[in-house]
Amino acid sequence: MHRYVVIDAFASEPLQGNPVAVFFDCDDLSGERMQRMAREMNLSESTFVLRPQQDGDARIRIFTPVNELPFAGHPLLGTAIALGAETDKDRLFLETRMGTVPFALERQDGKVVACSMQQPIPTWEHFSRPAELLAALGLKGSTFPIEVYRNGPRHVFVGLESVAALSALHP
Repeated sequence: MHRYVVIDAFASEPLQGNPVAVFFDCDDLSGERMQRMAREMNLSESTFVLRPQQDGDARIRIFTPVNELPFAGHPLLGTAIALGAETDKDRLFLETRMGTVPFALERQDGKVVACSMQQPIPTWEHFSRPAELLAALGLKGSTFPIEVYRNGPRHVFVGLESVAALSALHP
């Protein structure tokens, strides 16, 4: 069994933030096993801490209940807080599939009370199959070019004329 904690990102009180399960010392786990553990936790994300492969303090893999993500903000912030509780460092460098991300830890009486990160710059790209997507959504068109925003997870943007048009969608 692997030791883990649940950290509530964006909150100063337990059970009020955006939770992430942080599993420690996971070098012996396969990606498949990590995926099953994340599914079992059933949180929006779970992270797995491994030995670094480059110059970071740790390598982090991030899983939702259904897939692995190359990057996600709140799970990494929660992971940095969990790791910060086990060291006296004020800066951590966590390796992700999108590169090494620096974190600054703020402490009060030795306890981590805040954390910030230098997030990788998101990218925009053209969506390669707009006609198929519009057909699946039952739409004739988009009010702006259909694009993919990547900041770890992918988000596809389609423009609708109104909130009523959004409410009328039946994909």
